[in-house]
Formats: sequence, structure tokens, C-alpha cells
Amino acid sequence: MTIKAILFDLDGVLVDATEWHYRALNRALHPLGYEIPRPEHLSTYNGLPTSRKLEILTASKGLPRELHAQVRRLKQEYTREEIARLCVPVGDKQELLRRLRDDGYRLAVCSNSIRESVELILLRSGLGEFFELTLSNEDVLNSKPHPEMHRLACRRLGVAMGEALVVEDAPQGIEAVRRLGAHICLVGGVEEVNYARIQRALADARGAAHQSTPAGLG
Repeated sequence: MTIKAILFDLDGVLVDATEWHYRALNRALHPLGYEIPRPEHLSTYNGLPTSRKLEILTASKGLPRELHAQVRRLKQEYTREEIARLCVPVGDKQELLRRLRDDGYRLAVCSNSIRESVELILLRSGLGEFFELTLSNEDVLNSKPHPEMHRLACRRLGVAMGEALVVEDAPQGIEAVRRLGAHICLVGGVEEVNYARIQRALADARGAAHQSTPAGLG
């Protein structure tokens, strides 16, 4: 199968926003006497929607469930402040997406963040114009690590799951791609997201498709 679409995670892949969300949530939790230590954030919480993080905090640290709405509201307020202060146009990612679009690939964002954050980051980073589809955790019933978001993106783009390459960095997104059975370009952060790395992942996907083609049909 030929790869026709490339689906990007946003935070930690195209924009170095993971730290913004981490600081915003801890800032919202601090007056209530709660905090997520950084190692725990990286091992357990990274890549999850805020609602899921709060459920884990309730189960593991006793955060009262009746405080969830307050924490979510404050966290989003502080996230907006972080984005306004730190999110600027990212020229290298603009050039990357321009080249991929010119190569004929259909581009989409699949993010576990809420729609407001996704759209604000795409606007301020100058990346929004390159995507024909943007999905947030509000567009699905089940966020990552469930594969629903990537499956929905493929359906809306009109491509088969085997025709998509997914660029992911967080454990939740990686697990979603594994469950989906799509091709993946695994990165360790925004600094690893470049044209050469994606071209290697595309070549690997083509090689895997060729190996799975029965003899005489390739």
C-alpha cells in the first residue's frame, strides 16, 4: 500500500508544548495541596487528556472528584497564558509541512488536547494552514491510547489505515497506533521531527508493504 496521509500528534511533536501543559496543571493543583512530580508525569500522565489525569489523581492521591471542574477550568486558563507567552511561529516545522504537502501527502493533526488549545497553538505557531483535518479529544468518545482518533482521521481523509503514517512521541499515542495497526514514525521530541526522519519512516512503510505482498503480485 502507498502512504497517502501523515497524521501528526501536536504537543511534543510539532510544538514543544508538553511542558506548558505540565506547568499549567501543577499550577492549578498547587493551591489544593497536590502536585505531579516530573518523573511521575513522564511515566504516567504524559499524553493523557486532563480529565484522565484528574481521574488518576483521584484514584492515586485522593483528589476530590468535586474539584475536577475547578481544576480543569484553571488548568485551561493557565494553558492559554503559557501559549500566549511562549508559542511563536516555528519555521522549521512550517517548511517540513510545506514539503510534505507539496509531495502530495494529506496532513492531519490528532491531539489529545482539547480543541481550544489545539487551535490556539496551531494559530500562533503558523502551522494550521498546512492541515486539512484537525482532531482533538473533543472529537472522539475515546481519547488515546484508544485508536478511535486515528481511525476517525483515516475515515474523514478517505484513506485506509495502512495508507497512513502516524508521527507520535508519547506512550498514549504510540499505544493507539499499535492497536490501530498503522505505520508509525516514532520520535523523541520536536527536535527529531524533520523531513529526513519522516522520509525514512515512509521508506520503512513501503518496505513493510512490499514484504507483505504475495509473490507475483508486487
